[in-house]
Amino acid sequence: MKITDTAIILAGGKSSRMGFDKQLLSIGKQPLIIKQIEQLSKIFQEIIIVTNTPAHYKNSPCIIVEDEKKNFGPLGGIHAGLKASSSRYSYVIACDMPYMDMKYIQYMKDLIAASEKELEAVVTMLGEWLEPFNGFYGKTLISKIEEKMQQHEHRILTLLKEAEVLYIEEYIARKFSPEWEMFINLNTEEDVKRYLAAAKRSESGGVYKKG
Repeated sequence: MKITDTAIILAGGKSSRMGFDKQLLSIGKQPLIIKQIEQLSKIFQEIIIVTNTPAHYKNSPCIIVEDEKKNFGPLGGIHAGLKASSSRYSYVIACDMPYMDMKYIQYMKDLIAASEKELEAVVTMLGEWLEPFNGFYGKTLISKIEEKMQQHEHRILTLLKEAEVLYIEEYIARKFSPEWEMFINLNTEEDVKRYLAAAKRSESGGVYKKG
């Protein structure tokens, strides 16, 4: 089995604050999720999109899956993505996260490869706050997620409390992303406006940050 060759994009949110389906969000003339796929394809052999509207991706080269267990939010998406993954560990990002730092993703890959422990996840902390996305999750979590589902538990934090997790401290992550942009998501139209304004000022153009 491959180790860290899969990326999972979660595209199943309700998008209530945005006012429309965020997986259809476009930055300029191109959908944000297409930009994500293009960049992730440079370092991952397999891209999985978890969506409850698979018709949006009829001609996509990605693997398209739906939540197996409905109404569990991101936890249900991670569960479906991990079940479809051909890698021991999969990178997980949400479809409304416009910034990706490839050096940081590679840093997490290297941590997994070098670990003497059998890790189940690699995630970043903002102080005492957990950043659940822009992280890696292992296939061994599938059974633990299913246990949480049976308990009607939706929270990723509760799952990780019972897992073997490598937590990356904030000061390390800020060496790659001083303004924490690689963890932001676009929840409202105002968020999109701020992102577009920042992207115009950025040489990277936003979605792909060289670091």
